[in-house]
Amino acid sequence: MIQLQNISKSFASQELFSNLNMKLNAGNRMGLVGRNGSGKSTLFKLILDEESADDGEIIIPKHYKIGTLKQHLTFSKKSLREEAALALDEEMKYDVYRVEKILFGLGFVSEDLDKDPLSFSGGFQIRINLAKLLVTEPNLLLLDEPTNYLDIVSLRWLKNFLCAFDGELILITHNRDFMDSVCTHTMGLVRKNIEILEGNTHKFYEQLALNDELYAKQKVAQDKKVKELEEFIAKNKARASTASLAQSKVKQLEKMELMSDLAFDNTLAFDFNFKETPSKVMLEVEDLSFGYSPENILFKDISFSIKRGECIGIIGKNGKGKSTLLNTIAGELKALSGTINSHPSVEFAHFGQTNIARLHEKSTVSDEIHSANTKLSTQVIRSICGAMMFSGDSADKKVSLLSGGEKSRVMLGQILAREVNLLFLDEPTNHLDMESIEALTEAIQNFEGAVMIVTHSEEMLRRVCDRLIIFAKEGAEYFDGGYDDFLEKIGWETEDIEEKVKASPKSNNKESKKLKAELVRERNKLTSPLKKKVEKLEENIMKLEDELSGHHEELIKASNAGDSASLMELSKTVSAQENKVEELFEELEVVQGELDTILLEYEIKIDEI
Repeated sequence: MIQLQNISKSFASQELFSNLNMKLNAGNRMGLVGRNGSGKSTLFKLILDEESADDGEIIIPKHYKIGTLKQHLTFSKKSLREEAALALDEEMKYDVYRVEKILFGLGFVSEDLDKDPLSFSGGFQIRINLAKLLVTEPNLLLLDEPTNYLDIVSLRWLKNFLCAFDGELILITHNRDFMDSVCTHTMGLVRKNIEILEGNTHKFYEQLALNDELYAKQKVAQDKKVKELEEFIAKNKARASTASLAQSKVKQLEKMELMSDLAFDNTLAFDFNFKETPSKVMLEVEDLSFGYSPENILFKDISFSIKRGECIGIIGKNGKGKSTLLNTIAGELKALSGTINSHPSVEFAHFGQTNIARLHEKSTVSDEIHSANTKLSTQVIRSICGAMMFSGDSADKKVSLLSGGEKSRVMLGQILAREVNLLFLDEPTNHLDMESIEALTEAIQNFEGAVMIVTHSEEMLRRVCDRLIIFAKEGAEYFDGGYDDFLEKIGWETEDIEEKVKASPKSNNKESKKLKAELVRERNKLTSPLKKKVEKLEENIMKLEDELSGHHEELIKASNAGDSASLMELSKTVSAQENKVEELFEELEVVQGELDTILLEYEIKIDEI
């Protein structure tokens, strides 16, 4: 259990939190949401004692282990196996199989174990850090954007792992589907405080909207009341006969706690500028092949067409060639063979991960957006800047001063400025928060032209894609169906299982898997009531300790006031409560002991299979 009590934190003139309170109970998996810059990562730093709060207290139990994913990449060993094994403590240092099991789950194979960690791509280096974290078996996981650089197969594995994780979790991710699949609660940083709700992000934002609506109605009623009081006072304060009544109204007005106007955060506004075209078929690709050498063919003989109003999703593991296919179709790479044909009226825009380098560092945001369409007026350019959250003076910021996320928004602004009927989008949700991703998803759904998109967001694939191009082991193939059709008819499991079988001899024994599953079910059946009992006992202890704290303050007041009757009564109450807390702690120790014994017993049984 972790408690945050009356936490306040500011940087210079920006206040992030004010009297923030939060309690994390046993088994809670919290999804932490909030706009970019609302303080989510800072909250993690406060819990990890990497930052100090201006006011308030963070209470963490003794021997409670907190693990967090490191974003910086520093490796000291010459092999992946040795590097990941660094995370094992002294008691577990010979249990290298634990390390291998987690590495295989994150997409590594047996041949990778002896490779130098520095030989892997950036995405796989992030996974090494993730594996080292998971090996430590912490009580609480603090994960800040763990889905970055992970492909769908690894995301699905991590999702299952976190759902089965016995400890607590606080998760920051822009991947809404991932968060909702993993978390039991949603907590949001809203207007410098925190709101917590049991359930997913959809339920959270619906409740937030209802709360805002109720608040707005109460504010209207209060404003009306204040106006009536002010008018009464103005009319009656000068008359002797009504002056006292007017004075009472003044006091009434002074005692009112006036409600402030609700502050709303800006959200990206997408409205792609569709260029009319007489063509129904926007693009025809026939027998397209690409490779950096005859031995390294990424895809071969791909054929498909895309019509107006359609969206094709490009999916597969990292490093298979998804972005390369998009770059080849966009004309940025030369195909080995095949043809790409489009109608003369087709105008495309390409959002690519490497295109950020094409922005001119000395130009301003508005200059860059204007360069995409010089016909647009200054007013329209400023409007697009505002839609991309560069309002006012922000539109005059130099590109060199922008963050990676801000540069991505400039590129999206350039696409909005152009008249297009075909969009190539490569991971457009990177650096966007949930609200902005939702706005982008709706814009793609409403776009009259055609879209080809590379994304690891399963929710976006479901909502926008009519058909797919799937990168598997042997290149790529066209699939005539949506994402759910793909999962039903093909799915990721075959490829994933094949790699695990190849990687680990333990994985190819169906009988052992069955036995392990049975043991897990047995263990969960035995531990579930004990876990609930532990949680209930912890809640009761916390509640009693809160009450005790209040009674101790009352005792001090009664003692200072010389109120002996109250002093005796409160002393009896405090004594009874302290005895009750002691009893609950003893009961908790017994139940926790039973739970730990069962977990250890079944861990040994499962490891022996």
